[in-house]
Amino acid sequence: MKIVTVIGARPQFIKAAPVSSILSPKYNEIIIHTGQHYDHDLSEVFFKELGIPEPKYNLAAGSGSHGWQTAKMVAGIEAILMMENPDIVLVYGDTNSTLAGALAASKLHIPIAHVEAGVRTYDMRMPEEVNRVVTDRLASFLFCPTETAVNNLKLEGYSSILGQGQPVENMETLPDIYTNYGFGIACNVGDVMYDAALMFAEIAFKESGILGQLGLQEKNFVLATIHRPQNTDRTQNLAQIINGLVAISEETTVVFPVHPRTRKALANICDLNLLKKVPSFKLTRPVSYLDMIVLESSAAAIITDSGGVQHEAAFYRVPCVTILERTPWIETVNNNWNRLCPPDKNKIIEAYREAINSNPSWDGLCSCYGTGDAAKKIIGILEKYRPSR
Repeated sequence: MKIVTVIGARPQFIKAAPVSSILSPKYNEIIIHTGQHYDHDLSEVFFKELGIPEPKYNLAAGSGSHGWQTAKMVAGIEAILMMENPDIVLVYGDTNSTLAGALAASKLHIPIAHVEAGVRTYDMRMPEEVNRVVTDRLASFLFCPTETAVNNLKLEGYSSILGQGQPVENMETLPDIYTNYGFGIACNVGDVMYDAALMFAEIAFKESGILGQLGLQEKNFVLATIHRPQNTDRTQNLAQIINGLVAISEETTVVFPVHPRTRKALANICDLNLLKKVPSFKLTRPVSYLDMIVLESSAAAIITDSGGVQHEAAFYRVPCVTILERTPWIETVNNNWNRLCPPDKNKIIEAYREAINSNPSWDGLCSCYGTGDAAKKIIGILEKYRPSR
């Protein structure tokens, strides 16, 4: 079985690591790095830490408008797929790299496997939502991280749900996903991000020295990450968020690894040198995945607009405030581990105080994201229903 894996952004490197660790030793996996994240702190360091095989191809797509960036990726991926002629194309998550991989494969009639399928916010203003919906519609294998994601697909008309009515291992025939192209099979395999969290947690605490480097004590600081365009590209929103974080730093230390996009936007609204002088407000460069695991699991609370960070917070049982209107990880909100908050200084402070004084139960959330074997299930299904070109 020959598989082309398309990845290009930090969250995808993390999601791909558990799958590639099983896939690469057994099959011919060819990795295409689109170059969507090209900064060393967001790209190369993750390949080294996570043990992901070196990409055979790097498209160096770089930054640009959504249309320009996606078009450049589609053209590059299409050329590679025509040369490699894989049995399947594997894509992850909801980035422009995800959509580009799915579009290129669909035009060449190559089956697509989408890891993290069925995730929805039902807000089509978000580019990530557009990427998810279109990729799912084109995919032959839809690997869902939660039962909520499976139910979202049912509502959209996907009727071929593996494991519904009979166990996956007992299914001898597969719906004809190639003649009925596009409405593929869906299955709740669990969350590969949870696989990664379990896989790398012990390693992270052995190898990372980030707490000592920043002079931090466990459960005595708040971790903040902000990178979404709706928060960074709107001056008023970013100013409100920064003012909220600075106010919180008067109560406890705030650690703020600054995304390149955020750093550029911050320079337009304040003097970064003055911001760095604020007591108990620690601005850093983006940190590696192992460092991030240690920071996330050691924080008293997390304030973020990252989809990955907000549900990693739940994995590590750390209360979170998410500065977005909606979240695809609704289980974290329903079980009181996460709070949605607008980009408003006073509301951010209020949500933070509620979070650190909350006492959420792990019982309701522990089964939502699987048992840490999502990668094994994904490979098992692809092996059982191996596409034939």
